[in-house]
Amino acid sequence: MGKYTHLSLEEREKIYLWKSHGVSLREIGRRLGRDHKAIGYELKTNKVAGTEYMPCVAQKKADRVAAKQRYKAPLKEPFIYLYVRKHLRKKWTPEEIAGRLTVECPEYKIDDETIYRYIYSKSAKRYKLWQYLPNKRKKRMKKDGRRVRRDSKIPNAVSIDLRSKRVENRDTIGHWETDLMEGTRKTKDVLSVTVERASRYTLLTKLPTKQTKHKTESLIAQLKPLPKRFRKSVTADNGTENTNHAQITKELKIPVFFCHPYHSWEKGTVENTIGRIRRSIPKGSDITPITDDQISILQATLNNTPRKCLGYLTPYEKMSGKTPKPLGDYF
Repeated sequence: MGKYTHLSLEEREKIYLWKSHGVSLREIGRRLGRDHKAIGYELKTNKVAGTEYMPCVAQKKADRVAAKQRYKAPLKEPFIYLYVRKHLRKKWTPEEIAGRLTVECPEYKIDDETIYRYIYSKSAKRYKLWQYLPNKRKKRMKKDGRRVRRDSKIPNAVSIDLRSKRVENRDTIGHWETDLMEGTRKTKDVLSVTVERASRYTLLTKLPTKQTKHKTESLIAQLKPLPKRFRKSVTADNGTENTNHAQITKELKIPVFFCHPYHSWEKGTVENTIGRIRRSIPKGSDITPITDDQISILQATLNNTPRKCLGYLTPYEKMSGKTPKPLGDYF
């Protein structure tokens, strides 16, 4: 079936002529390549004041309706257009704009997907509205996202589903999360970040590459000196640097669990910590010039900064069990 098109003035004039000569609706439809029901509907709905069908009047009515529909289309209505542009510049997300519009002006409505299509449309490209979005992507990602492999590429990986549910309560110290923080694409140096879930105590090590051997050696070197009660499990992602997890288990006598692919929130503690590190080492910065002493200072800063989630204790205090002295003791 071909794509539907509205009747033209020429077709309406032919309908009027053939109908006045007694041609049946089915025959008119056959001659025009239209459904006879559409012809009947056209004659019925476009009569002038209940009299006979007039082609020119029917065409004017159709043009008027079409113009009104185009005007009502999202972002072609001036108020919605200005509302969206104004709040995009306030760095509201399209979802927030669409939802708030219905609260402030119930008579108007727009879908967040329509706003996204407008932002990345050719007509709006020159305005660079994408720069007001949270991720500032110049090119839009696929609406349904990328295809995700649900199986891990790590051989003999133990799924996070098998990790004790008590770990999620964060009431026991000794369960760690680990990941790599990369610098620029031109350099190989990376930062190994390992965080204890309950205390948020952080261990940092600068690595020359993200190869498996460097990650494995650094993780063992970070955790092995700790007492056994502080070594209960490690949770990692499916990066190739974690392939040699069997050696970690053998050396540290603890299991290594793996998140589901593309489920970064399953190791949210280390992800949050990397976000904190980014305050000192912004994304895209070269890690190569950063010295080990500077890494040690950054680690000490993270572990001695009070956290709201810890009742404003520091990770070091939570990890060691030491409580801060009352302020009066210092005077």
